[in-house]
Amino acid sequence: MSLKINLNSPIVSVEWLNENMNAENLIILDGTINKVFDITLEQIPNARLFDIKKKFSDVSNPFPSAFPSAEQFQKEARNLGVNQDSTLVVYDDKGIYSSARVWWLFKAFGFNNVAVLNGGLPAWKKANYDTELMQNYNGEKGDFVAHLQSGYMQFFQDVHYASQHKTHKIIDARSAGRFNCEVPEPRAGLRMGTIPNSVNLPFIDLLDEGVLKSKKDLAKAFYMVAEQDEPIIFSCGSGLTACVLALGAEISGYKNISVYDGSWTEYGTLTTGDMENPKTWTKDELLAYILMYVSNSDLYESRKEKKYILSRVDKHVYERVSTQFEIDNDYQALQNIIEGVNAHDYFRNDLVDLFADIKLMAFADGEYDPMEQMVYTHLKKILKDG
Repeated sequence: MSLKINLNSPIVSVEWLNENMNAENLIILDGTINKVFDITLEQIPNARLFDIKKKFSDVSNPFPSAFPSAEQFQKEARNLGVNQDSTLVVYDDKGIYSSARVWWLFKAFGFNNVAVLNGGLPAWKKANYDTELMQNYNGEKGDFVAHLQSGYMQFFQDVHYASQHKTHKIIDARSAGRFNCEVPEPRAGLRMGTIPNSVNLPFIDLLDEGVLKSKKDLAKAFYMVAEQDEPIIFSCGSGLTACVLALGAEISGYKNISVYDGSWTEYGTLTTGDMENPKTWTKDELLAYILMYVSNSDLYESRKEKKYILSRVDKHVYERVSTQFEIDNDYQALQNIIEGVNAHDYFRNDLVDLFADIKLMAFADGEYDPMEQMVYTHLKKILKDG
């Protein structure tokens, strides 16, 4: 005889799940990010693929994994057979990564009988529990109803205001290297940087081989960055691992917590960095600066050269970069270029495109004078060797 069950914790162990596999209202969701149907892949028995990218995101939004509408979320959840009385357990194939995003989405739409499988598929397999080959869900639709809850998700204007006026503690889940602008962002073209007045707590610090650490260790990690009564906004790269922090915070007793949906991908795109710090420049800012450097090698930027630069970057980018370029001397300009190129982790094809841009700009006025040729050759050697 199967019974209905309810959850009293935001996480469950693989042992608990194995013992409750036959519960009448249990639905297991595979929240692995970027997973597509592949009959050769393993899954926990009877799992249903929760497609974050294509089904449960606003795909019209330019930023990844954007928060869906209530209508979309309700429709897709029903397609997975989710009912109002379902008990949901979510996992992913990394341990705890994107599964936390699924957990948070359900909570944001008013459904709280959902938990993350601690350790995910790796912990399930490590315990030698059964798996099966992946299969599509073709069962009945559910009767799930989405009720959007205020305060769970924050958006650009909310975070920009919170950052300026310090109304919330903003905690960034990215690695220390990314937070401190020591390594490039993995997303092509995204500048390095941080949301002003934010602090860093890498999500990986809450985990031990993909399994959440003890409640005591989690509480200690959060105690170092925020008080329990502080309003908190969690951010990351694109809104996924911020939810891991939200999961750990809820377990640790924090109540006033929220997630920045667009996270650094959105914030870093919609804002400008410190022009005195080339590590925080966008690729467009760097391109404009390099083109200005070459065009001014003869101490004069022609009207046609300026026109070409403006054809490649926005007017506001040009003006912002021009202001900084006029301040820098030749040595500073070259160091800025080297630092900016290293920050964006240019590959061979990127450099080829960059050098092509430089030549097209130099020929824009019909001349490619010896000074421009010399600077171009020097710059090419430095960047290739670097």
